[in-house]
Amino acid sequence: MAAGTVPTTSAAPGRPARGRRYREERRLTRVRVAALLVLGAVWVFPLVWMAMTALSTRADVAAGGLPSLARLSTETLTTTLASFPISRWAVNSVAIAVVAVALTVVVDLLAGYVLAKHRFRGRALVLLVVVATLMVPVQVLLLPQFELVAQLGWVNSYWAVIIPRSAEAFGVFLARQYLLAIPDELLEAAALDGAGRWRTFTSIVLPLAKPLVGVLVVLTFMYRWNEFAWPLVALRDPDLYTLPVGLAFLQGQYGTDYPTLMGAALLSALPVLALFVVAQRWFVAGLARSGLK
Repeated sequence: MAAGTVPTTSAAPGRPARGRRYREERRLTRVRVAALLVLGAVWVFPLVWMAMTALSTRADVAAGGLPSLARLSTETLTTTLASFPISRWAVNSVAIAVVAVALTVVVDLLAGYVLAKHRFRGRALVLLVVVATLMVPVQVLLLPQFELVAQLGWVNSYWAVIIPRSAEAFGVFLARQYLLAIPDELLEAAALDGAGRWRTFTSIVLPLAKPLVGVLVVLTFMYRWNEFAWPLVALRDPDLYTLPVGLAFLQGQYGTDYPTLMGAALLSALPVLALFVVAQRWFVAGLARSGLK
């Protein structure tokens, strides 16, 4: 047998196997893409329905079904903005969310850094308490929090909404999990170079934690922006209401003006969608490195 014929006869049995494996991978890829498209359509449909209802007239909504694209207009949306203090509620939501995000991210980062990189007596117990608080329903905390802010004289103020939730157990746990991946040798080298704890945190840890900061900003902003129960309890003046609290007052006792309600809900959802689009890269990277993806 010639030397050149050996590879041909030995490789022949492998070709059908490789071809079959390639066809199976392509079929599996098509199934995955189809499943993702179906899940995406299910997720997007409520947003599309909300947007089309907000851009419809009351007569079209009363007739049932969704109107055609040619009949959509911004008339109802403009009327909603002119009839209700939605811009005032939006300013309140932005002010509370921005200050709360800045404060919460700083507290979560510092607490997570201490639990991840500093050895002290009772550290495991503190971490256990932090994780255990994740199991406490938010409704259980409403009364103690109200008693606290009432004694401080903060009822019906921005601080009553911001301060009680300035440290989130999930954020502390997420920061701790992420910062565990930073090598101890790197921090020890910074200490040998004369850097103190604060300098090590700001110059070494923070630059490496940018994806984590992105995750905390997006999650905290979404939570603060959509929070309803606690602002409803802590705020009394309608001029201080946030958007979710204000939306609740657009629902009538005997009927609901759905175009108006959906228009206000659409305006409320836009900042969260914009923030997620801008910070999506950091958000995914931060979750992947923290081991929670």
